Amino acid sequence: MEETRRLADRFDLIEPVGGGSMGTVWRARDDNLERTVAVKELLLPHGQGEEKSDEAKNRALREARIAARLVHPHAITVFGVIDEQDRPWIIMEYLPSTSLADKLREGPMEVDDVIRLAIQLCSALAAAHRAGIVHRDIKPGNVLLGEDDGTVKITDFGISRAMGDVQLTATGEISGTPAFLAPEVARGEDATFASDVFSLGATLYTALEGGTPYGTAENPIALLYRASSGEITPPTRSGILTPLLNRLLDVRPDSRPTMTETERELRALAAGEPTTLVAEEPPPKARKGMLIGVLAGFLVLAAVAAAVVVVLTRGDDGQTGAAPPPASQSQATTPTPSSEPAAPPPSPSSAPPSTPPPSTSSSAPPPPAQTPGQALSAYYALIPGNLQAGFATLTDNFKRTKNQSFERYSNFWKDYRGVAVSNIVESGNTVSATLTYSRAAGGTMTEKATFVMVQQDGRYLIDSQR
Repeated sequence: MEETRRLADRFDLIEPVGGGSMGTVWRARDDNLERTVAVKELLLPHGQGEEKSDEAKNRALREARIAARLVHPHAITVFGVIDEQDRPWIIMEYLPSTSLADKLREGPMEVDDVIRLAIQLCSALAAAHRAGIVHRDIKPGNVLLGEDDGTVKITDFGISRAMGDVQLTATGEISGTPAFLAPEVARGEDATFASDVFSLGATLYTALEGGTPYGTAENPIALLYRASSGEITPPTRSGILTPLLNRLLDVRPDSRPTMTETERELRALAAGEPTTLVAEEPPPKARKGMLIGVLAGFLVLAAVAAAVVVVLTRGDDGQTGAAPPPASQSQATTPTPSSEPAAPPPSPSSAPPSTPPPSTSSSAPPPPAQTPGQALSAYYALIPGNLQAGFATLTDNFKRTKNQSFERYSNFWKDYRGVAVSNIVESGNTVSATLTYSRAAGGTMTEKATFVMVQQDGRYLIDSQR
């Protein structure tokens, strides 16, 4: 007979269905709603004092509440969080499934199967990023494959950070799974949207190659050093995914595509259509120079290596910033992919929106336009020859919402020669249009977009885009 425990006088814990270093996942019954749920019992750090345990518990409660904002068909939904028996319990959607980590014990997957899996993951992660949520621990153990219809879902948003994972602290403590860490995170920087992209790339690499990008090492510290360098073993089984995979695993965070761009590229590959991202793998000498550039990170790690505590999470269960302005944050409940053009996403760790250099007579804002549509056309007429005036056409609210800096804006536009605007339709302050981007390297890309314009000081500015 199965052992049953009662939680919060509502949930009957029926049986454990997964677990690892962070806790145990139970199949449970919600008496109030008469449905099966998953309940994750989180383990707090032992032997590190009551204060540290309280901090971990509070972080877990906070991160779970943040994760509950995301409702998406390819993400495990968080229904609630309970503080009981002096530890947090997370109430989640129950999915009869196996983890990608378990599946890969049977061997690597075929490219087409990985593309189909990746599209589903990207759609959820892109929605999470648009909602301001960083996963922080994307890995095969957190990817669930449904037993009934093969649906792919990502789980454990933010929980690794809540429990102290994937973070180098002042005391030299780091935990998590080094094999899937972005180089900057392995060197002690905060996880960002870009580091999520790298971890996704590492997960797809593992599914294709049967091993992690950094290889293996018996000593976790050695693996951590390897992750810090970002030096990966080139993929050999990734086929048509190779150019995109190399971009996802770029050592430079700003050179990685956004999650939305990645989803768009994957869908194009699945449909046999031309892709828009071109692999920009640096030549050997350039890559060597980048590795020298992270030497300081190695020295920092070497200084704390003796104090580092690595807690491997074994067996855990499972925008655009420039071309038009970055896409407005969509609701986390929207599963459809964005159609925004390729550009670096606003990063949580980037500096606050910066003001471009003082404008000269050649970079003054454009004269007032009579209509919102004319203002939109005038904005794109500035690009890319007068970026200061273009940046001044974005509202402060827009820049603040997207953490958009002038540097990121300028970096994006280096790859384009201009934008043609057509099929403009106005509805009050809302403008829809067809945008055709001309790349500096040749070729074009077309998309349809909708903008909200606002009047400030007698002229229209761009406040959001969708």
